[in-house]
Amino acid sequence: MIKIYNTLTKKKEEFEPLKDKVVKFYHCGPTVYWTQHIGNLRGMVMADLINRSLRYLGYKVKLARNYTDVGHLTSDQDEGEDKIAKGAQREGLSPQQIAQKYIKIFEQDVKKLNILEPEVKPLATKHVKEMIDMVKNLLAKGYAYTTDLAVYFDVSKTPNYNQLSGKKLEEQIKGAGKGDVEDPGKKHAADFALWFFKAGKHKNALQTWFSPFESSLVKDGEGFPGWHIECSAMSKKYLGKTIDIHLGGVEHIPVHHTNEIAQSEAANEVKFVNYWLHNEHLTVDNGKMAKSEGTGYSLQEIEDKGFEALALRYFFLQAHYRSKQNFTWQALEAAQNGYDHLKNQILGLGKKKGRINAEFKTDFIQAISDDFNIPQALAVAHDVLKSDLSEADKLATILDFDQVLGLNLAKVKKEKIKIPAKVIKLVEQREAARAIKDWDQSDKLRDKINQLGYQVEDTNQGQVIKKIR
Repeated sequence: MIKIYNTLTKKKEEFEPLKDKVVKFYHCGPTVYWTQHIGNLRGMVMADLINRSLRYLGYKVKLARNYTDVGHLTSDQDEGEDKIAKGAQREGLSPQQIAQKYIKIFEQDVKKLNILEPEVKPLATKHVKEMIDMVKNLLAKGYAYTTDLAVYFDVSKTPNYNQLSGKKLEEQIKGAGKGDVEDPGKKHAADFALWFFKAGKHKNALQTWFSPFESSLVKDGEGFPGWHIECSAMSKKYLGKTIDIHLGGVEHIPVHHTNEIAQSEAANEVKFVNYWLHNEHLTVDNGKMAKSEGTGYSLQEIEDKGFEALALRYFFLQAHYRSKQNFTWQALEAAQNGYDHLKNQILGLGKKKGRINAEFKTDFIQAISDDFNIPQALAVAHDVLKSDLSEADKLATILDFDQVLGLNLAKVKKEKIKIPAKVIKLVEQREAARAIKDWDQSDKLRDKINQLGYQVEDTNQGQVIKKIR
């Protein structure tokens, strides 16, 4: 039995999918106007861990993760300029070129992090027709209205508008304002845009489509979709009107996901999502991770400092998806050392696989079934390695768990490095000291080896030497 914390109900619930052993899972993907920082990538890893856990537990998962390549303004409150257009202007490229450039980088990053491929990866620009159809539906049902600048969703028509965030509508309206797109025709401050016309602040929009919506300022309803309508339209097309799980960052709760629920349920007349999951933020030195503050580190920057991408994944495994996690270079160093040690332990087990231990597997399943408690699952894996199981059984059990952990442990190979003669001599001296149980001398020699830029790990097959970054 899986229990999942549902943001909608604010409690853990027993997971009951719409169809037995089948999960329809939608994950908010990146807005592809810049390289994703490791905070964004943490969200992708958390989605992957949930996806892997469900599959490990016997579910068939259909995962859709979108690419937003139009319509996401610089504020989630529909304010400012389009992020893709901003990226295009910054680099002197077309919006399409910007999107393709950063999709390619993102794809490389998620591959390095060993994230499973989603079944569907829809691009917003390829689904404008579906968005227009949904907006037409909302207009016909009286949930939306048109001004000369945009088509808006009327939040006053949905009594449970803030059911996800738990906020009072009056509070949201008070803080919303009308944004950069001043529109005297907008009825309520909290109303959100379904479609922006190529007019007003958006008269020079780079990405536009014709629509059936009427404005006295533009011909043929020319404009572009709002950000929120994208996920509703694409989720419906690929997963249906009602889905099992929707995941995104906690920042999406008060606006983006709240708007998705309102428009989807108004258009489709059924419940949109049964289980809402939200991952917490990654902070840096207990502060905000942001490019503007010089802390929006990319995966490439992590690798440039000599760390492995999977060491970053190992770092992410150590915090629950609903908990904040603080990034420091020291913490990443510790994660790299922990991952290195784990790999050395795997190498020390040999190549022969035995039986998966049933008792440890039960503990592992219990951990991931409790709202995907990966840190506890990782602890179970470490307990296996410390146990008195045979090496073959340890290997089989750990590799079984790695279907969820995703650390590529089955592909671990002994590193081939050129070790200086001076270091080899110290290692040999240390081996001799250990043979006579002169632990004090052994520790002193280890320190000398470290000072020369190498570290030594003790395994069942002897000492393993590795170059320190």
